Amino acid sequence: MSISGTSLADTIAVGPSRHAALLQRQGVVVALVLLILFGAWRYDDFLGLYNVMSVLRYNSMFALVALGMGFVIMTGGIDLSVGATAALASVVSAGVSDVGLGAGLAAGIAAGLAIGLINGLAIAWARLPAFVTTLATMLAARGLALLISGNQSVSVSWETSFTDLGGGDFLGFPIPAWIAGIAFVLGAVLLNFTGFGRAVLAIGGNEEAARLMGLPVARTKVLVYGLTGALAGLAGVILAAQFGAGQPTEGQGWELFAIAAVVVGGTLLTGGMGSVGFTLAGAMLLGLIFNILNFENGKGDFTLSAYWQSVIRGAFLLLVVLLQNRLARRPS
Repeated sequence: MSISGTSLADTIAVGPSRHAALLQRQGVVVALVLLILFGAWRYDDFLGLYNVMSVLRYNSMFALVALGMGFVIMTGGIDLSVGATAALASVVSAGVSDVGLGAGLAAGIAAGLAIGLINGLAIAWARLPAFVTTLATMLAARGLALLISGNQSVSVSWETSFTDLGGGDFLGFPIPAWIAGIAFVLGAVLLNFTGFGRAVLAIGGNEEAARLMGLPVARTKVLVYGLTGALAGLAGVILAAQFGAGQPTEGQGWELFAIAAVVVGGTLLTGGMGSVGFTLAGAMLLGLIFNILNFENGKGDFTLSAYWQSVIRGAFLLLVVLLQNRLARRPS
């Protein structure tokens, strides 16, 4: 299967759920294309090289977080800690960036992985609710980031190649976009061609049935949350490298962006069905909406404050969820 192809659940699903999911996923691609065409028609520099590269560079962080969230939601879970985890990772990686790029990258990912594994172990082995567990680790990670940084931004070292991770290019393409692209390709392979991916979808479809089938439910959950934490940590490293400092107060609302991208991409909040490729399309769609709102403010015909932009984004998400729910109930 391709990265934008259907997942295992699409193959085995029958009736209205299958057709609804396919329609939802096709819809996000159509909406993405229409939004690009609208932007190209209305704004002179929308398809200019600078804007395209800026959108890809900046939204790569959100795409990585959305990828991890997609796997979590496919299991029927949720992770509210990804934004705080990214902030913690940005502070940790910035703090050791003077050692070099490798050390900063490893430290940030390790910090995210640690939070993810704590989530996974608490949810899978202690049987704690995912909402409560990840809410607790969100608060803990945010507090830890503030403690380590002294409630200040932590400057990165400009004497090493650390900042290249966020601001550099490779073959004319932003390095963060390369990282996100590779991550999504690997994520698609993991979901569609491995036993781990099949277990993820089976657990989301019916956890008790998956357990009776002999699937490693607890281990899969721990790995899913660990993966999500590591991806959030990687996003935090890119954040520090891109802005030149670890940001302990950054990442607020990232979990909502990630959930929105996953839902817009057609993944069911109840789990058991999802696609890595369409999660990427959902993340890019939301990123372009933000970009268009900024262009509209710059055009000067009317100005939308940050508050109104939040209202528009929230209304858009609510509309998508309502549409998804309607399609899921639609008779075949």
